[in-house]
Amino acid sequence: MRRTVALSVVAACMLAGGVVALHAEAQEPPETPIEAPPATPEAAPAEPDEPLDAGTYAVRLRDLEQRINELKEQIFRSKARLSLLAETVLEGVVGGGQAVIVHENRMSASYKLVRVVYALDGAPIFTKADEEGSLGDQKEFEVYNGSIVPGEHTLTVSLEYRGHGYGVFAYLKGYRFKVRSTYTFAVPEGRVATLHVVGYEKGGPTTPLEDRPAVRYIERVERQTRPDASGEGDR
Repeated sequence: MRRTVALSVVAACMLAGGVVALHAEAQEPPETPIEAPPATPEAAPAEPDEPLDAGTYAVRLRDLEQRINELKEQIFRSKARLSLLAETVLEGVVGGGQAVIVHENRMSASYKLVRVVYALDGAPIFTKADEEGSLGDQKEFEVYNGSIVPGEHTLTVSLEYRGHGYGVFAYLKGYRFKVRSTYTFAVPEGRVATLHVVGYEKGGPTTPLEDRPAVRYIERVERQTRPDASGEGDR
């Protein structure tokens, strides 16, 4: 009897202990899961610039050089005109004079004119470059036409030619020929001085190619045209 009672007590204690353990476990707060920081999106790698091929680069470079030459020409012309105008005002010239300068190309097909530079009394008045040789396709073109202080003036001319040939003369394409010339002319008061600058080949068939390009000048002086009341002028 006593043994039965003792086993009952032990069983009751074990059951009570289990209930207490379950109660304590229920009272413990659940663990809060730690959230991982949001992943930072990786920056997309920058795409490298597509390299330019040699042909595209050459075209862009040629276009840039042509634009620069055009800007230089405009600046040179403006500078020369301002210089001549300022000189005219300072000299107190009333009637003044006029100068007309024309370039003539009388070179053979063996020479392509690729660069022209004109300076009047040290001030550039015209500059143009064209590697394609279109300058040489023009038989003549006007370099300057405007007012000028009466008296003596100095014109400086610089020309550059590129050799042109085919067949047995194809080697000429690799040659460059430069000519530099200076000429002094006078502009009388109230007159127009017209100066033709002629690029030509001097010598003969036995003359070396580098010695053939030359420049000569044709000068003519006329009275200025003054319009009358009817709009017509006399000389």
